Amino acid sequence: MTPLALQVGQYRAIDPLPTQGCLVFPANANPDSAEYLLVPQAITETPDLTATFKLAGGTPAMAAAQVTAAEQGYPLSPPQRFHQMLREMEQTRAYVSVAGPVSARAQGAPRVPAVIGVGDQRGFRVLSSITKFVFDSVFATVKSVGQHVALYVDNAVPANGLTTADFDALRDAFDQKLYPADTAAFGRESDIDGNGLVLVLMTNVVNKMVTAADCLATGYVAGFFYSADIDLNVAASFNNGEIFYTMAADPAGALSCAHSTTQVNRVVAGTLVHEFQHMISYNQHVRIRRPGKAEVLWLNEAMSHYAEELGGRTFLPGDSTSFCNYVNGDLYNAGQYFMAPGDHPLVDTLGIGGLAERGAGWLFVRYLVDRFAQDTTLAAQNAVTRALDMTSVTGTNNVAQATGAPFATTVGEWALANWASDAPGFTAPTVLKYKKWKFRSAFGGGTQCGTFIPQSFPLVAAAGAGPGINLSGNMPSGSGAAYQRAFQGGSAASFTLLFSDMTGAQLKATVLPRLNVLRIR
Repeated sequence: MTPLALQVGQYRAIDPLPTQGCLVFPANANPDSAEYLLVPQAITETPDLTATFKLAGGTPAMAAAQVTAAEQGYPLSPPQRFHQMLREMEQTRAYVSVAGPVSARAQGAPRVPAVIGVGDQRGFRVLSSITKFVFDSVFATVKSVGQHVALYVDNAVPANGLTTADFDALRDAFDQKLYPADTAAFGRESDIDGNGLVLVLMTNVVNKMVTAADCLATGYVAGFFYSADIDLNVAASFNNGEIFYTMAADPAGALSCAHSTTQVNRVVAGTLVHEFQHMISYNQHVRIRRPGKAEVLWLNEAMSHYAEELGGRTFLPGDSTSFCNYVNGDLYNAGQYFMAPGDHPLVDTLGIGGLAERGAGWLFVRYLVDRFAQDTTLAAQNAVTRALDMTSVTGTNNVAQATGAPFATTVGEWALANWASDAPGFTAPTVLKYKKWKFRSAFGGGTQCGTFIPQSFPLVAAAGAGPGINLSGNMPSGSGAAYQRAFQGGSAASFTLLFSDMTGAQLKATVLPRLNVLRIR
């Protein structure tokens, strides 16, 4: 068996199947110690497929580890279930089948005026349940109109809400920063109502989607895009236009839990830049490239979380507070993923996943942009994301087409980059680097965006002598399952690792197991 000979900074993805999982690390001829980073991974493109693994040095007894045989995941909160329902509707376009004929629920969508001015009023029918295909009728008034957006407010909103200055500030943020950022990065939205505007409806209906108790326990729905409004087949039966629905200010908590004007001003803009990517993606994948299909759920959500970061970066340099308002959720989600990558798949097509899965998706898209953009200019970075949105291809095939590299190769390099990119005392190869983030700083120190984000870098690599390694866990689709640093003393003899399932049996070919090995010293 040929020993794995790597120089410092070199890496390799080892397929364990040809050698029945046995890997040999050569003797260290150098008087200084050697160190390797080991990352077991299932590079399968099959969604939600999980395998157990064991990585053992020498010839230890193969005692079965107490590891679950399949990924159990975490229950989704009501807001997460709602957004999963929306994305699934985009996938299936089964807007009617979930509740019978549209005519029984939403007869004759309101006419959308071609010219919109402040003070104009119109009716909307708004999806009002996180689990069912039911609608509430809303009458709303235009509060502010810009070059790209018109802001409507439910006529029944609680007192002491947003002011005219608040509406104009939100309008300006969308017109001047968020709209240019999203359309440059992802392509253009549709304009089926012919008014050249994206509509925002701030409505009580969104607040009331969750109870006050659920709001406090598991979170709230800040806003959403509903693809039926622009679907080629059914838009005329819905609101027939490019519309976002968001929560309204409710300082006294009359509708659900309280939402102050400060909170709404802070949250809604980030929601719009996130949901706008969904709107653009649907237009690009489904409407323009028909008969196209909506992007798969995990990549669609990953792109929208990347859009949040883009929105935040429009405030840099200079306004780090606004930047943090857009990216602190992404940093929190990424922290949840880094704490336990073996519990959370990247390729999670059967659902949008929980917060940790969203964190993995944001990290992956951020890495794709940094890895494959021709240079560090915004135009070059946008070329990568436009290739992902402006296509009829979806999922892992989309990633491979947009990057020109096999998904299996890219996802393995991403797994290594998550730990190695800014590792102290080690200069990672260019292809294993994030260029816009130093996550060991982002999760601590002066650049941290909020105390709820982990105070230190959460992706911990266990350390031990190579022959004594005994690591086990789960390998969920796409994720780096666990991180292990293997030390080899100066002038030390060679050592062997067995990469197997948790019982010591050979790993199954269907999960496409790989052991990513990077020499870091």
